[in-house]
Amino acid sequence: MTIRERPRLAPVALILVGAKFVIHILAGLTSPYEFHRDEFLYFAMGTHLRLLHMDFPPLIALLSEATRVMLGTSFLAYRIVPAIAGTVLLLLTVLIVREMGGRGTAQAIAALTLIFCPLFLRPAVLFQPVVLDQLWWTLGVYALVRLENSEDPKWWLLLGAAGGLGLLTKFSILFFGFAVLVALLLTPRRRAFLGPWPWIAMAMALVIGLPSVIGQLTLGFPVLEQMAGLQRGQLDRITFGEYFSFHLLMGPAFALGVIGIVALLVHRDLRRYRVVAWVALTSFVLFAVLKGKPYYLGPVYPAVWAAAATWIDRMPRPRVRTALAGGTVALVTAYGFFTLPMGLPILGPEPMARYAKAVGITAVVQTNWGEILPLPQDYADMLGWKEKAAAVARVVETLTPEERARAVLYGANYGQAGALDLYGRRLGLPPVISLAGSFYFFGPGNRPGDPLILLGVEPEDLNTITCKSLELAARVRDSWGVPGEQDVPVMICRGPSVTPKELWGMRARGSVR
Repeated sequence: MTIRERPRLAPVALILVGAKFVIHILAGLTSPYEFHRDEFLYFAMGTHLRLLHMDFPPLIALLSEATRVMLGTSFLAYRIVPAIAGTVLLLLTVLIVREMGGRGTAQAIAALTLIFCPLFLRPAVLFQPVVLDQLWWTLGVYALVRLENSEDPKWWLLLGAAGGLGLLTKFSILFFGFAVLVALLLTPRRRAFLGPWPWIAMAMALVIGLPSVIGQLTLGFPVLEQMAGLQRGQLDRITFGEYFSFHLLMGPAFALGVIGIVALLVHRDLRRYRVVAWVALTSFVLFAVLKGKPYYLGPVYPAVWAAAATWIDRMPRPRVRTALAGGTVALVTAYGFFTLPMGLPILGPEPMARYAKAVGITAVVQTNWGEILPLPQDYADMLGWKEKAAAVARVVETLTPEERARAVLYGANYGQAGALDLYGRRLGLPPVISLAGSFYFFGPGNRPGDPLILLGVEPEDLNTITCKSLELAARVRDSWGVPGEQDVPVMICRGPSVTPKELWGMRARGSVR
C-alpha cells in the first residue's frame, strides 16, 4: 500500500481522540479519591532524582519532577501526563488502523473500543508507568506496521526508539522485545537480520535505555530482588484460569482482539501485518507461562483491535458491513458504560462498593494477594493518605522546638513514606526516611532522628530499635483502605538505640530487612 492509498484520518476519530483527553482531565477534576499509593513513590523518586543511580527505570521520576517544577503538586497537575500519554496512545491506534487500510468506520470502532476498555481507562488516570508502557509497545507495533508498508529503514529506528523509551519506563519492555524477535523470525521479515537495521534498532534501544541499565549495575541489580518478591507475594498464586478469565471479562473488547488476530493470520489483505499477530500471541503465551499479571498483556490489544476494525470495514457486502459495524459499536459502547466505574474512579467508596457488589464479579475487587475487598484495590489504595499525614502533623505539633529540629519521620511502607514526603512539605514536617523499597536508596538523611516519629509500625515490630521512651500517639482508621492501611499507628520513639545512619549500615550488612 502506497502513501497515497492510505485512507484519511476520519474527523470522527479525531473527535474521539480529543474526547479521551477531556474524559481523563474531567476525571481528575471530579474524582472523589486522592493520589494512589504507587504515585507517592514516583513523586518521591522525582524529588530524590539520581538519573544513573535508581532502582527503577527513571522516566517516571523525570516526568514527576518536571510536573512538579512546571505545574506544581496539585492533584490535577499530576493527571495531565497520563492523560496526554493515553491520548497519544489512542491516536497511534487510529494511525495503525489507517496503515492497515481502515477507513472512518474502522478508525471509530478501534477508538471506541480503547476509550471504553478499563485496561486503558485507569492507567491514563494514574501517574504510573503503566500507560507509558502501553504507549511504547503501541509505538513499536506502529513502527512494525509502517515497515510492512514501506522498506524505509527509518521505521527500524522508530522501533528502536520505542524499545529504548520502554526500557526507561518498565523492564517489561524486554518481553515486548522478545515477542517482536519471535514474530520477525516467524515471518519473511526475518531476512532483515542479514542486514544492519535490526541490529541498529537494538543498539539504539540500549543507548536510549542506558540509564536504567546503569542504575541496575551500580545498585547490584535490585530488580532481581523486586521480581523475586513480586513472584513470592503475588505472581505465584495466579493460575491460567484467573489469567484467561480476566481477559474474558473484557467482553466485546476481548472478542475483537481474537477476531483481530485471526484476521491478521488469514485475511488476504491483512496477512502482510501478521507480525502483529505473532507479537500478540507470543506475549499471551509468555505471560501465561511466567504467571504475569493479566494486565501485562494490555499493550498488545490496540493493534489487534485495529486489525479487527479494519476487517469489519472491509466486509464485501455493504449490508453485512453496516450491520456488523453498528452492532460492534453498540456492544462496545453498552458494555463500556456498564464497566465504566471499573476503569474510572468516578464513584465514591460507598456507591462504588454497592456497584461492585451488584456486579458480583470478585475479580473486580480482588487484591494482588487474593483478598476480597469492598472496593477495587486501586481505589482502596487512593484513600486515607491525607488523614495519615494530618495525624503525623498533629503529633509533630506536640514536640518542643528542639525536638522538631532533630526529629525524623519514618514510614513503614513506601505509600506511607511517600504520603508524608509529599504532604509533609506542605505541612512543614521533618524529613521522611524509610527502609521500604526505593526509599532505602534515598538514604537516611543527616538528622539524628531523636525523636523518631513512626507511621505504620506497631510496638511489637520494633525488633531492631529499642527506645528509652515509646509512646503510641495516635491511630488512623479507615475501613475502606486495604487491610494493612485500615488501622495505622503513629508512635513517638525517644532515645532510639540507633541513629538512622546506623540503621542503614545495619541494613547494608544484612542484619535488618
